[in-house]
Amino acid sequence: MRELFVQASYLVASVFFMLGLKSLSRAETASRGVNLAAIGMLIAILGTLVQQVIIDYRWIALGLTIGTVIGVPLGTRVPMTAMPQRIAIALTFGASAATLVGIAEFHDHSDTLALGQRVAVAFEVMLGSLTVAGSFIAFGKLQEILPGRPLTYRGQNAVNFLLLGVMVAVLVAVVIGIGGMPLFYGLIGLSLVAGVSLVLPIGGADMPVVVALLNSYSGLASAATGFAISNNVLIVSGALDGTSGFLLSMLMSKAMNRSFANVLFGAFGSEGGTAAVAAGGSDLVATPISAEDAAVQLAYARNVVVVPGYGMAVAQAQHQVRELAELIEKRGGEVRYAIHPVAGRMPGHMNVLLAEANIPYDKLYDMDEINGDLSRADVALIIGANDVVNPAARTDPTSPIYGMPILNVDEAKSVIVLKRGMSVGFAGIDNMLFYLPRTRMLFGDAKASLVKLVTEIKAL
Repeated sequence: MRELFVQASYLVASVFFMLGLKSLSRAETASRGVNLAAIGMLIAILGTLVQQVIIDYRWIALGLTIGTVIGVPLGTRVPMTAMPQRIAIALTFGASAATLVGIAEFHDHSDTLALGQRVAVAFEVMLGSLTVAGSFIAFGKLQEILPGRPLTYRGQNAVNFLLLGVMVAVLVAVVIGIGGMPLFYGLIGLSLVAGVSLVLPIGGADMPVVVALLNSYSGLASAATGFAISNNVLIVSGALDGTSGFLLSMLMSKAMNRSFANVLFGAFGSEGGTAAVAAGGSDLVATPISAEDAAVQLAYARNVVVVPGYGMAVAQAQHQVRELAELIEKRGGEVRYAIHPVAGRMPGHMNVLLAEANIPYDKLYDMDEINGDLSRADVALIIGANDVVNPAARTDPTSPIYGMPILNVDEAKSVIVLKRGMSVGFAGIDNMLFYLPRTRMLFGDAKASLVKLVTEIKAL
């Protein structure tokens, strides 16, 4: 009877995971999706706690306590602007759990494991260790503990491929029973080194893809754990996580018109560099605008499109964006938000920030939904976005971002860019949008500039 309850709870939990994942596909149902997944996890935990194989609950109680102490602050105190690094560090927890379970299984039962279980355990510790190390490096880059630019050296890709080859060879040896525990721990060590080596050369522009891919690795490690210990809910949830993360990383690569291999091994982009010479000559000059003049344009515009970017996240300016939009709407204008799929440092970064500021979901438009209508906008207000609005992606075949789908803000009747200075974006190239006759640059911190715009519009 107890085993029947356990399996039934796992089945119900799996259904909740699937429904939650489905709900996460739309912004307006995302909150419900998170709640459904949380309920599913609670059911799975309850089902696990009544298993007959558990003979002592003290360590389990300690684990639940530690997890609660860590999880509650991560969920309630970490600001939305820090969500990318919060997700990166959270991935290490799941991957660490999978790795530790694999170590315990191999340590206690290495002589009795069936071939399928040895394969599962080997993959479990390999993917888990790689994810732990890679997620720590991603966290360091996102938190700016490490430089966000690609960290490379001559022959790095060759070294990485050699490292992966050795790692696979060691995995095969572990599976067929060669080397015992020393080689098993060697596999873990190689995987940790591989995680560091693979993420270091990836720049800030590609962090959304990296986060999605590491999430996939973590899910696959959990699925392998399920096979190793014959736990159905881990197999289902890990497979869902692994597959969805991999598909998301592929979609992110497509959104940048980059191959998956180029993202992982291309060392693309530099961060915080000096603006390159603009195509067409160094005599091009960006035209500044005062907050007073920009406020007048926005106050009397009938159709405004806001394009948020990473600069908005850094300035934590999403609440001021909402306040500005409300003032424009009170004066009879329409405000919409154009969201590029790779804006920010994680998938959906801009959606999360705008949702935190209570901006209605129906005002958020994906790139494909709004691009055809941008020519009708009186003002396109760019807040901290750079590469995702660079017209060189359409017009300059020599540009490294040529072919990348962008938001066609250069087709708007007027463009106002909020930016600290003329430094380049993550791709390390100049943005021709800044030099167009219809573009005006409002220099300064995004949050401070928005506060000025709000103040000026109120005074009109």
